[in-house]
Amino acid sequence: MGDNKGGTKITILGAGNVGATVAYTLAVAGTCTDIVLIDINKEKAKGEAMDIRQGVSFGQNVEIKDGTYEDAADSDIVVVTLGLARKPGQTRLDLAQANVNIIKDVMPQVARFAPDAIYLVVSNPVDILTYVILQCTELTPYQVIGSGTALDTSRLRSSIADHLGLSPNSVHAYVFGEHGDSSFIPWSLTNIAGSPMEEYCAEQNHADIDEDEIIDEVRKAGAEVIKRKGATFYAIAMTVNKICDSILRDTNNIMTVSSLVPNKYGISDVCLSLPCVIGSNGIGREVFPKLTAEEEDKLRESAKALRSVIEQLEF
Repeated sequence: MGDNKGGTKITILGAGNVGATVAYTLAVAGTCTDIVLIDINKEKAKGEAMDIRQGVSFGQNVEIKDGTYEDAADSDIVVVTLGLARKPGQTRLDLAQANVNIIKDVMPQVARFAPDAIYLVVSNPVDILTYVILQCTELTPYQVIGSGTALDTSRLRSSIADHLGLSPNSVHAYVFGEHGDSSFIPWSLTNIAGSPMEEYCAEQNHADIDEDEIIDEVRKAGAEVIKRKGATFYAIAMTVNKICDSILRDTNNIMTVSSLVPNKYGISDVCLSLPCVIGSNGIGREVFPKLTAEEEDKLRESAKALRSVIEQLEF
């Protein structure tokens, strides 16, 4: 862990909408003691750091400053928000090559200064970029976590909760696979207070949930926000804050995040989202729940879609 006087340090690469909102969210929550913002546009990084710094007397005492790659040294966590954001009508995979080039250029330099940090990858396409970071650095698979379907899972729980009139915290449901069009919901694992979804709905006289409608809603959620306001950054910043908090507090929370799959379900050499135990070492371990045959097929389809993109890229 970092050498910053017993504190905890998070470096954020990229000070655009997402990076700046992550910094703000971490500062408001008091998740760490030190934040460093790094961007190729140094003035922007400095401005964002100043803006947040000027308000911290009203909240938690957080040191926040801008810096260069060297300032990532001793970070506990490095949050990667580098690259171009998705535009209206663009898929996450459309961004792939441009953002791979940026990652290839920057990540080996940063990893040299912060070889022991946990890396949390947020840039899209997140599963592809998580994989590329593992290829272009010496970092280990447990150190590199893609935010993956953590946010999709949150969106899913909110959708189901609205339908059932419950708190999202009481809904156990997951989105697996790609953070994108081939993601899917393993309905066999969805439960409310231990009751499978269908049983719960029957017992409570709820209308059955339209599964196709819900996965469609979850997949399109990001695009819907982009269509209306041009970008998404609040929900992902809250997601990042939760993952960072789990790492720094060593909580061993289970979250659906993207990591290198170690040859399970007939899948290997690809990063996608499955439940992982998250603590101070990054990914403590993966959880491989028993899926139905149909769900396993969907997971393999998702892996295949990601593999085919990886094979078309230059890195």
